[in-house]
Amino acid sequence: MSSVIFLVDMNSFFISCEMTRHPEIKGKPAAVAGDPATRTGIILTANYDARKFGVKTTMPVHQALKLCPDLVLLPPDHRFYSETSRQVMDILSGFSPVVEENSIDEAWLDMTGCEGLFGDPASSAELIMNTLQTELGLPCSIGISENKFLSKMASEMKKPLGITELWRKDIGQKLWPLPVQSMYGVGKQTAGKLKAMGIHTIGDLARSNREALVKKLGKSGAELQALANGFDDNLVQSHAHEAVKSIGRSVTLAEDISDLENARKVLLRLSEEVGRTARKQAVKGRTVQISIKYADFRTITRQATIPATSHTNEIFEQGYELLRKNWNSRQPVRLLGISLSGFDSGQPAEQLSMFDSNAEDAESEKLVKLENALDSLRDKYGKSIVNRAVLMKKESGSSK
Repeated sequence: MSSVIFLVDMNSFFISCEMTRHPEIKGKPAAVAGDPATRTGIILTANYDARKFGVKTTMPVHQALKLCPDLVLLPPDHRFYSETSRQVMDILSGFSPVVEENSIDEAWLDMTGCEGLFGDPASSAELIMNTLQTELGLPCSIGISENKFLSKMASEMKKPLGITELWRKDIGQKLWPLPVQSMYGVGKQTAGKLKAMGIHTIGDLARSNREALVKKLGKSGAELQALANGFDDNLVQSHAHEAVKSIGRSVTLAEDISDLENARKVLLRLSEEVGRTARKQAVKGRTVQISIKYADFRTITRQATIPATSHTNEIFEQGYELLRKNWNSRQPVRLLGISLSGFDSGQPAEQLSMFDSNAEDAESEKLVKLENALDSLRDKYGKSIVNRAVLMKKESGSSK
């Protein structure tokens, strides 16, 4: 079976994150930038409306404003971007057990053998793209190939919201005509050396004399030529369970809500995703935390400690108890989130089993079996195939 590797690249990540909490800037040229009065007075990320004016990453702010006087500038909030990146990676882990984060805004997924779950590669990519857009309001581009290098190159070929397949059989037509400086792994200095050798395109590099490349660039010369010919044997490396710090989901609501029952349904859906991801990563957490962002953008977080779990209903019940205690119907809510953390540190994550010897009784064992069955159904037919009717029933009296 040939490998199927995706590279998911979040488009204009910083400013896209900002647009989820500042919807008023959508459709306007905008950028995240440092303070012009300091050394950090450069454009960090510009949206595509700003790029039409020639505004680019690393451009000084004063130069960007000359090109686009109406440019909306926002200061960077790296904590927010890191949290949003974690949510992106959590969603991606729901599509593949092997996810390698390449940077804060992109990751490789090994999708080999997932056709039976999500369809052919193009259909799988479209599902991932739509999920990120629906759940987080963030656009992405996805490259598809049989290895990491080609999938990375494919992801750069169509932005924003592009899905591109680049198989090795197609590199002569799609990859080789590109300028050598556009190749992943070729920096400015290396590009200069290659051009001095008469190598101007990726195709030139692929057809070059290997010995001459090694003489000029050392071992990396041979490696770059192999990549130019579409060869890359680097495997997608999944993050170790010990690296898992928190699993969370949040959603910016289409409309502000003031009704607790509506908020409860939203929290249930988010809890389902958190539990499903925890079970997929074979971890149990002891801390449930909720986030509430109000219409005025004020945010509060509340948390509680429970026995280690990955069960959706246990995560949801504790999260809803926190939500109920802190609900104020006079303060409309625009975002809700819930996360599970407090995983055991310093030792391998606890493996989950339908015959878990730590189950307190047969009822707990039944719950594990049920959730495994639900996860399998959702993996095969999609997340909306089945809902937890018992949890969707309206609460009567106090939370139990």
